[in-house]
Amino acid sequence: MSRLDEKFQKLKKSGRKALITFITAGDPDLDATCDLVVTLADAGADIVELGVPFSDPLADGPTIQKASGRALAQGVTLKKILATVTKIRQRTDIPLVLMSYYNPIFSYGLERFVKDAVAVGVDGVIVPDLSLEESLPLRTLSAGKLAVVPLAAPTTAAARLKEIVAAGSGFLYYVTVTGITGTRTSLPSELTATLDLVKKIAGDLPLAAGFGISTPEQAQLIGRHSDAIIVGSALVEIIANSGAAAGGRKKLSGFVKTLRRSLDAVSD
Repeated sequence: MSRLDEKFQKLKKSGRKALITFITAGDPDLDATCDLVVTLADAGADIVELGVPFSDPLADGPTIQKASGRALAQGVTLKKILATVTKIRQRTDIPLVLMSYYNPIFSYGLERFVKDAVAVGVDGVIVPDLSLEESLPLRTLSAGKLAVVPLAAPTTAAARLKEIVAAGSGFLYYVTVTGITGTRTSLPSELTATLDLVKKIAGDLPLAAGFGISTPEQAQLIGRHSDAIIVGSALVEIIANSGAAAGGRKKLSGFVKTLRRSLDAVSD
C-alpha cells in the first residue's frame, strides 16, 4: 500500500480530514525546503505538495508565480528537487506529491522521471496542464508505482468527471473556483453542494479541494464536504514575508496548526 493510500485510510478510520499543504520547492532555497517540509509535518500536515518551478505557470496566481521565479533564480531544477526529496526522506515519512507542469517532466523524460521519483520517495504527481487523454503515457509508466493525481473543476461535466476519476489515483484534486491559485476572502456559495455531488462521483477516490482556501473557517467549511483540503498560496505568502529561518518557520507552523484544529473539529 502506498503512503498516500495508507494516510487516507488511517484518517478515514479515525474520522479525520486530510490537510494537504503546498510550498514551492527551492523557495527560498532547497535546503530551506527540507526544513519547511519537516515544519509542515510537525505542525499537523498530512501530505505535502512540492511545486516544481516553471517559467510559465499558467494556473498559478501572483504569489506562487513570484515564488516560482525566486526558485528559478536560484537555479532550481526538477533534478535538484528529486535530490532534495532524498534529504527530506531522511527526516520525515510524510507523503510527498510533486506538482509540476508537463514541460519539466517531458524534458526530463517520462520513464526516467517515474523511475527517479519512485526511487527517492515521491508518492505522486499532479500535472495541471496535462489532459486525461494526454496523460496516458505517464499513467501507464506510473501504474502501481506513482500516483498520477487527476484534477477536476467546476466546469467539468459529470460524464467527464467519471472518466477522470476512473483513470486517477492517489486522490482527486478538485479546483474549487475557476481561475488561478491565490487566497480569497470568500468562496462560491454553491461550492458545498457541488462538492457533495463530486464526492458521490469520486466514490472510493478521496476528494481533496483546493484553490482559494486560506482561513481556518474556510478549511472547516470545505472539510465538511470533502476528504481533504489543500492550502498553498497562504503558506507561500508566509514564507515570502517571513522567510524560512526559525522565525518564519514558527509563523508557518502556527498557521498550519490553526488549520489542523479547524479540520479536527469536523467529523464524518
